Amino acid sequence: MPSECGRVTERVEVLVARGFDGSLRTPRPPQDVSEFTAHHVGITVSDLDRTVSFYRDKLGLDLLTRFEVGGEAFSTGVDLPEAHAEFAHLDAGGTRLELVTYDSTSRSASEVGSESRLDTPGTTHVGLAVEDVEDCHAELPDDVETLSEPQTTESGTTIFFVRDPEGNLVEVLSP
Repeated sequence: MPSECGRVTERVEVLVARGFDGSLRTPRPPQDVSEFTAHHVGITVSDLDRTVSFYRDKLGLDLLTRFEVGGEAFSTGVDLPEAHAEFAHLDAGGTRLELVTYDSTSRSASEVGSESRLDTPGTTHVGLAVEDVEDCHAELPDDVETLSEPQTTESGTTIFFVRDPEGNLVEVLSP
């Protein structure tokens, strides 16, 4: 038996809507979220070379490509006038990590305000799964800022967090 929400959705799909110009039109059916796949996680940074070095040399991610983008279509798409950016894509076990610096980027995440805290709305982090969190933590170079020793949560996941050179949070976990 369909839920009440399902019945409402079925009715909405057959209604007619008015376009911005006032004309009658049939509304587009809702996008099926099963058609989406995650493509990348993007982080804006102020120093691309330093941040690529951190993820590649200290965390072991593979650098896939570096490229630059600019022009009118890009500027319009990112809603920044005369935008020009340099990108680096790294492979995190099948998930693409996109690091980007814009010509107009002048401050790191830690300089924008207080350092990111996970309980602050809008704070983001990248989660990287490893087989053995304890070994990973032990093998990190001394200059990598860690927030804690590895901890096993009530759910059974072992985690610890580090900050990249820009102040962004990176969770290292073993599910």
